[in-house]
Amino acid sequence: MPRELIAVLDFGGQYSHLITRRIRECEVYSELLPYTISPDELLKLNAKGIVLSGGPASVYDEHAPKCNPKIFQLGVPVLGICYGLQLMVEMLGGKVKATKRHEYGKTPLEIKDHSDLFREIGSKIVSWMSHGDFAETLPQSFETIASSENCATAAIRDPSRHLYGVQFHPEVAHTQNGIQIIRNFVTRISGCSPAWNPQSIIETAVQQIRSEVGQGHVLSAVSGGVDSTTTAVLVQKAVGQRLQCIFVNHGLLRKHEAETILKALKEDLRLNLHYVDASKRFLERLKGVVDPEEKRRIIGEEFIRVFDEESKKLGTFRWLAQGTLYPDVIESAGTGSPASRIKTHHNVGGIPAWSEFKIIEPLKFLYKDEVRKIAKELGLPESIVGTHPFPGPGLGVRIIGEVTDGKLRICREASAIVEDVMKRRRLYDEMWQTFAIVGDDMAVGVVGDQRELGHIVTVRIVKSLDGMTADWARVTEDVLEEISSRITGEVEGVTWVAYAVTSKPPSTIEPC
Repeated sequence: MPRELIAVLDFGGQYSHLITRRIRECEVYSELLPYTISPDELLKLNAKGIVLSGGPASVYDEHAPKCNPKIFQLGVPVLGICYGLQLMVEMLGGKVKATKRHEYGKTPLEIKDHSDLFREIGSKIVSWMSHGDFAETLPQSFETIASSENCATAAIRDPSRHLYGVQFHPEVAHTQNGIQIIRNFVTRISGCSPAWNPQSIIETAVQQIRSEVGQGHVLSAVSGGVDSTTTAVLVQKAVGQRLQCIFVNHGLLRKHEAETILKALKEDLRLNLHYVDASKRFLERLKGVVDPEEKRRIIGEEFIRVFDEESKKLGTFRWLAQGTLYPDVIESAGTGSPASRIKTHHNVGGIPAWSEFKIIEPLKFLYKDEVRKIAKELGLPESIVGTHPFPGPGLGVRIIGEVTDGKLRICREASAIVEDVMKRRRLYDEMWQTFAIVGDDMAVGVVGDQRELGHIVTVRIVKSLDGMTADWARVTEDVLEEISSRITGEVEGVTWVAYAVTSKPPSTIEPC
C-alpha cells in the first residue's frame, strides 16, 4: 500500500473514476472506495485527503447515499464535487434545494479567492456544470470562494476544518485549469508528495510480488498485449527463473498475431515461454454458442483448464499471474461498488473451484495509460506498448452470434485492413481501438456484375483515455471510403460495410 492516499468516495457519479485518474496524473496515489467506508478504515489506509464524488441523487431524497458524518471530524482535508458539495452542506447544517434553472455544460466561473484551492488560477475560467440542486444556505464557518451566474455557491470552503466544495467538475477536461484545482487540493491542501510514478509503481509491485509468492513458482498467462506482458516482466523481475509463461493460441487472434507475439516475447524480452496451440479445442467448444456472456464464460474457463493441464507438464505452480486492470474489475462489478455488471471479463471474478491456482494481479488497480508508462519504463518494445487493447476472448467477442470459420475469417481479414489503413494514415496512435465486427446480418451487393448475398461488416473506431468511457472517432470520409473499398474488394463474402457511431455509454466498446 502506498504511504499516501487520496480516497475518492463513490456516490455513483459518471465521473467518479475520472477523479481518481486525474489525481494520479498529479503523481499521487488515489483509489475509488465505497461511500460506506468507515472513518477508521480511511485512517488505516493513511488517507491524506478525501474526495466526495458526484452522484445522480438529490441529498434531500429519503434514500440518498450518505457517508459517515465523522469523516468531517478526522482533520483530513475533504473536497466535495457536485453531489459531494451538496452532501457536505446538508450534513453540516446547511440547506440544499432545487434550482430554478439547471446548469449543464460549459459555464463561466468567477473566482473570488486565490489563496488555496484556486491558487495560480485566473479570476475567470470556464467550468463544466451538471446539476439541478444548489447550496442555498451554507453551514456555519463556510464561505463562498467562486460563483456562476446561476449558482452563487459554485465553490465553498471552511478553511479552519480544511473542508472544500465545488459545484462544477474539475476532473472533466472541459473545465479550464481543472487539473490545477485538483493538484492544489492534493498537494497544497492535503500535503501529498508527488511520488506516484512509473518507477515507484514498479518498485512497489515487485516488492509485493516477492512478499506474496515467497519461494513459489509462478505461471503467467501472456497474450502479447501490454497488460499481460507488463505483468510477466514485473513477475520476472520479482522471481526470476521461477516464472514460466504460457501463451495460448485460442484460434481467435488477429492476423499474423501468433508469430509476432512469439518473436516479441521470446527473442526481444527473453521470457521463459511455453506456446500452446489450442485453437481447435476452443473453436469446438464455441460451436452453436450465440450468447455473448456464455462465449466469454466458455473462453475464460477453457483458458484456466489449459493452464492447469500445461502447468502439470512443466512443474509445480501455485501461482497464476494475470494482467487484470482496474476497468476490468469495475466492469465485472468486482469492487464492491453499487455498479451493475456490464460484462464478465475472462480474467476477473476468481477461478473455478476445481483449480488450485492462487491469482497474482499486480496491475488490478491501474488504468491502461499507467500500464503503458510502466511498460516503457520496463523497456518493452513499442510493438507491445502502443498496440490497441485486444480482449482476452479475442475475435470471439467481435463476432456476433455463433463463431463460424467463415465469420472468423471475415472478422480477422477486415480488422487487419482497418488497422493497416489507420497506421498508414498515421491515425492509429490517436485512437483507443480500431477493428471490424461481423454478425449474421446479410445484404445484397453487386460483385463482378452479379448480385451476391454477403455479410455486413461494421467498422468500430473509438477514442478514449482509459476504456471506461469512449467516443466514436470522427474520421474523414476518404478514410472510411478506403476502408470500405478495401474490405468489400479484398474480403470474400462481404457486400456491405457500416460504421458504428455510438459512444460508450450507452454502448460498450466491444459488441459482445
